[in-house]
Amino acid sequence: MCRMTKLIAKQFLFVFSLSQSTAETSASVPNPLLSLPILLSFSSNTNGYTSILSPWSSITGRGGIREVQLEQHRGIRPNKSKKQKKVLSRPKETLSYQSAIQALRTYHSIHGNLVIPRRYTIPDGAADYPIETHNKDLASAVYNMNWWQQNVRSHADRVAELNQIGFIWERLQPEWNLVVEALITYNNLFGNLLVPSSFVVPCSSNNTDDTIEWPRGTWGIPLGRCVRSIRSRQDFVQGKPDRLAQLIAMGFVWDVSEYQFRKCFRAIEYYTRNVAPLGGRKKTLRIPNTFVVPSGEGWPEELWNYPLGAKCCAIRQKGLFVKDAPERKAALEEIGFQWSGNASLGWLEVVHAAAIYSQIHGRQLNVPQTFVVPSPSNYSSRISPLSVFGGGSINETWPWPEKLWGLKLGQRLKDIRLKGRYLKGKSANARRMQLDALGFVWKPERGPRLITQTSQMLSGN
Repeated sequence: MCRMTKLIAKQFLFVFSLSQSTAETSASVPNPLLSLPILLSFSSNTNGYTSILSPWSSITGRGGIREVQLEQHRGIRPNKSKKQKKVLSRPKETLSYQSAIQALRTYHSIHGNLVIPRRYTIPDGAADYPIETHNKDLASAVYNMNWWQQNVRSHADRVAELNQIGFIWERLQPEWNLVVEALITYNNLFGNLLVPSSFVVPCSSNNTDDTIEWPRGTWGIPLGRCVRSIRSRQDFVQGKPDRLAQLIAMGFVWDVSEYQFRKCFRAIEYYTRNVAPLGGRKKTLRIPNTFVVPSGEGWPEELWNYPLGAKCCAIRQKGLFVKDAPERKAALEEIGFQWSGNASLGWLEVVHAAAIYSQIHGRQLNVPQTFVVPSPSNYSSRISPLSVFGGGSINETWPWPEKLWGLKLGQRLKDIRLKGRYLKGKSANARRMQLDALGFVWKPERGPRLITQTSQMLSGN
């Protein structure tokens, strides 16, 4: 029989004997293996170790997860780096039952529960705790299968004693199982797995949602750090395709930047198709900076209340999502995204309309305040279009482009005179020169203006 077969058989006998011995002891003794929502899983890595994730004793300084090596194949000496040797040689936290139960009672009397933080170390010289427990990681010492097997498994009275002070049996299961439980609960509560790095699973009493409670075994898990380490270092999942499949099935977000860009892209795409279609009056995509996706009105639910205007502004000004990502820039440009911003787009529209008006009125740009760029349907019926357009179709020869129809040119030019609109910044002098070249009247005289019949029709006056 090969080493792997013997190893699997040995692990199976361990689990079977654990459950059998518990059942024989007393019906009141809880079997942690039977109460787990996800079965205890063993695996073998390429170095020949059989490893299991130790409950919460493996969360290190930056939130990383460390596998505790339990058994080594005979005759195989894996290559271990200095860092690995240091981890493997670290002494395990061990406590006698009497010291542990006294420390647990003390902790319970102080905190009101046994939701012991991960890596919680009893201070040296703490008078209320037994001397044996000083400088010991209490959570790692009591919430692990070795301690349960050695001190609790065959003692129904100890099980009852632990139940009395609220011992959390669920924390005896592998850490991966608890992380999965926490991720599922988070997804049910918030609708996604974009867990903030600082997020820690709250206790049930701190839960703001009465309909969904966090499983007791997950209380206090630094879920945000776990998610970050899964993304950055492949903790928990490296070399474990079954776990990768679990995360993918839950909708785990591996690349937050890509996820956020795709969400913004979907919102812009929907805006161009349904709010301001590019094939209609507006040829350029202009999203107000204050625009927020409304709830309903045909918008996909996952986009409701999305600050699309602010995101577009950040993309233009700060390179949000598109910095060092030319493929994203190209995708945005393909759906009509403009990099110059709404202010620059507004000036281009004004100067374009002003140039047409100036040409119609003999190189003079003295526009009434009420003037709005007309469409062909607004032309005066008293004048035959054939006399002006040389017999061509009015839609084909109309001088005002479709994208300018409805532009309040008179009001825009008034704002330029009185408020200096569009005339701030580095481009101010160049824009003044453009207006001067078109015959812009900076100080128009009061009174009626002389307008030819043709210009009256073409300007909509």
